[in-house]
Amino acid sequence: MTTSILVVDDEPSFTEALTVGLRREGFEVRTAADGRAALAEISASEPDLVLLDVMLPGMSGLDVCREIRKSSRVPLIMVTARGEEIDAVVGLEVGADDYVTKPYRLRELVARMRAVLRRASGQPVAPEGDSNCLIEGDVVLDIDRHELQVGGELVTLALKEFELLAYLLRNAGRVVTRDSLMQNVWGYNYIGDTKTIDVHVKRLRAKIEDDPSNPQRITTIRGLGYRYERTAARPDSS
Repeated sequence: MTTSILVVDDEPSFTEALTVGLRREGFEVRTAADGRAALAEISASEPDLVLLDVMLPGMSGLDVCREIRKSSRVPLIMVTARGEEIDAVVGLEVGADDYVTKPYRLRELVARMRAVLRRASGQPVAPEGDSNCLIEGDVVLDIDRHELQVGGELVTLALKEFELLAYLLRNAGRVVTRDSLMQNVWGYNYIGDTKTIDVHVKRLRAKIEDDPSNPQRITTIRGLGYRYERTAARPDSS
């Protein structure tokens, strides 16, 4: 069955362009220009996913999200303008499953939509070989484009940093040993010190961690190796 998307936004030009793009990706798209219309659409025929803009006329997107969550667990992604981080945080607190920041690339949006839909259905977020994007929270690694975005911002990675992050993301939530990293990222024929792994992890942390000295994404498991922490369960210490 075709996945149905409800786009809630009051900018006609944006809505029209997004509708065309999503239909090309195989989605069925309906639209609503304000919160009341969105609630009516959801009540009449609940979509598979809602893209909800924060800035709406009359009833705000945050209020719409609160109303939706009173009666529905439909997957919902908040859309915010760049710089409105507080809206994104509040959106997650009132029940949004994820958020994206305008302007964004369609590929990133679709990847996040599919990740949210997979989570809602109980499937893994980004199983190896099933997606060209590896996503964990606001980290989106596009394998085909060889691009990393953190919080919507492009981050430049060296080749080995990219390959290291990809391997860690594919094994998110699991401990990966230095031996497994050496074999799967550097290759069986690599001749060198395993300290090179620690150096690359340090460089990677400097690019993706809010505080590299207190890493919350890539944590050290003493005596074993490293673990990329799932977004919902990041520890307080490294």
